[in-house]
Amino acid sequence: MLPEITKIKGVHPGAVLDRELKRRGLESKQFALSLGEYPQTINAISKGRRGINPALSIKLGNALGANEEYFMLLQAYYEVEKKRKELLKEQSKPDLTKIRSILFWDTDINKIDWQKHKKAVIRRIFERGNDIEIGEIITFYGKEIVEKVLNDIPQFLPTLSENAETYLGTKLNLKNDSK
Repeated sequence: MLPEITKIKGVHPGAVLDRELKRRGLESKQFALSLGEYPQTINAISKGRRGINPALSIKLGNALGANEEYFMLLQAYYEVEKKRKELLKEQSKPDLTKIRSILFWDTDINKIDWQKHKKAVIRRIFERGNDIEIGEIITFYGKEIVEKVLNDIPQFLPTLSENAETYLGTKLNLKNDSK
């Protein structure tokens, strides 16, 4: 039995299809041929590389004993969740016009996950950034978070503690980097 849609909103329909085929002991190639579809199509959907269209949703629903719109609804929920994540990612980055991309010479500045790598970002900006860049990072993360991060990371360049004192107005308990 297929799971309730409300419990799996945002999951790619191919993951649900793949799980269901395995649960029923069906080979995707034979299943695809029984639907009149190319095995490559079902394989690509199962791997999450391709989406479901309305005609295929009807075929899958009938073959697996679900509503005809089941897989189409899953696809719609998946697309909405995917777009929501994209929009959140766009909103969750600083104003890149205020930060020189050369500071991130070892990566593409547009692909940085600003939340996941905030320690490295804050450290690099406070070690090598100018007034505008440091101000943007403080605005983006907030003074409290920047102070906390700076207190938790080892000091590599002396400019880090100097900038922390200048821009945050507090002397931090920075650790010396023993590397």
